Amino acid sequence: MDNYTKKHLQDILTAIEEIESFFGGCQKCFDDFSQTLWCRRAIERNIEIIGEAMNRILKANPSIEISNSRKIVDARNYIIHGYDSLSVDILWSIVINHLPKLREEVCGLLQNED
Repeated sequence: MDNYTKKHLQDILTAIEEIESFFGGCQKCFDDFSQTLWCRRAIERNIEIIGEAMNRILKANPSIEISNSRKIVDARNYIIHGYDSLSVDILWSIVINHLPKLREEVCGLLQNED
C-alpha cells in the first residue's frame, strides 16, 4: 500500500476516534446525542472528513477492501449537500451501525502494513 493511501486511512481512523471521544467512554445514548447540537455538528464534520478521505483513496486505489466504500463517500455528499434534510436518526445510525465496522477494517489494513 502506498503512503498516500495509508495517510488517508489514518485520517479516517483519527476521525472515528474523535467521534468516539465525544461520548467520553460512556455508553452511547440517543437521547443525549439528539439533544446535543455541538456533538452532532462535530460528528457531521468528522463524517465529512471520513468520506473525503475515502473518496481520495478510491481514486488512487479503487480495489481497496473496505465494505461500502462508495456509500461512505455518498454519506459525506449527503451531509454536505443535503444538510437541510439530514435527520438525527441517520447520523445516529452511522455512528452506531457503520463506524465500528469501518474502524475494524481500517485498523486491519493499517496493521497489515506494519
